[in-house]
Parts: sequence; C-alpha cells; structure tokens
Amino acid sequence: MIATGTRIETYTIQTVAEFEEWLEHQPELADKRFEFLNGEIIEKQGMKQEEFLTISFLCRLFTKTKSYSEGAELLPESDSYINDKRKRIPDLAYFTRQQIAEAYQRKKRASTLFAIELLSDNESLAEIEEKVEDYFSAGAQLVWYISIKRQLIYAFTAPNEVKILKNTDICSADPVLLDFSFLVSDMFAEPSL
Repeated sequence: MIATGTRIETYTIQTVAEFEEWLEHQPELADKRFEFLNGEIIEKQGMKQEEFLTISFLCRLFTKTKSYSEGAELLPESDSYINDKRKRIPDLAYFTRQQIAEAYQRKKRASTLFAIELLSDNESLAEIEEKVEDYFSAGAQLVWYISIKRQLIYAFTAPNEVKILKNTDICSADPVLLDFSFLVSDMFAEPSL
C-alpha cells in the first residue's frame, strides 16, 4: 500500500500513461488520488476541514468572474499534466471551457493556467519550488501558495518571481483572470453563523 504523502519509486512504470493504465487495474486504490513524478507515485492527501473556508471563499468568488460565465472552472484536486512523465494535482486548478471540452472530446490532457496550493505542514521548500517549477513549465501563468496558519499568500508570476501578500493587500489573479481579486484579510475572516 502507498502511504499518504510518501514517494514510492517504481522502475517499471515510467510515464503518466503507463501509471494511469496500471492504476485502472488497482480497484483498492480507486478512491485515492496520486501525483506521478518521473516514476514516483505520491498519494495526495484529501482536503482537510480547516481548508474548507479558504477553498469555499475562492470558489464562490470565482463564480462571479466573466470566465466562469463563459464556462471556465476552478476545480478542486484535479489532474494537471506537466508532461508525459509528470502529473500534479493542485488543491485548486483553473481550466478554460476549451480545455475542459478538449479533455472530454479528444482525451487531450490539460495543464492548468492557474494553480492554487494550500501549504501543508510537512511540505519542504524544495517540494514547493519543484511544484511551482512544474506548473510554469507546463504553461501556468500564475501559482498561489496559501498559508492558512500564517494568513499569507505567496503569489508566483514566474518560478523566481513571488510577491508575499497579507492583511489588506489585494490579491489578484491577473493576468489569468482580470476580474478575480480580493483583500487577503477577507479570505481569512471568521465566518458568521
């Protein structure tokens, strides 16, 4: 069995296509999500309840964008293909209507243009840098890393360009979504009952 968050080396499975074919024949793993990185299988942890508020805030705000009205989606825990040997699963991933249609109609693998990751306690700086590099190498134009505990957003516009946002800073999804912005403090505000 593959442990959550653990990297497992494989020597016979080298591509994403081979991995996905192998996974189809593993019914005991059907309810689990995995990233695949050059022969390594990494089980992706499911969303924690303390992350619900952040994800809900972002998804609800996204429904007010022009892109949403045109059929684009901000999808939780969806596959984003980096290349034929790497597949990531961001906590939230933006896909255009065209990408969604092509994935359905032609079985074309989509890569997100905008990835949102929630910082995990056990994530190392090297792992964060590797994910950011992957997303940009696959065509992403924006990556957010959100620290819920510290109430910060690390907004990457390139692998080596990051802005740290907090409190009353405005976080914008420009250049991907021109009408998707908010005060950082609003995202971390206590919900009312």
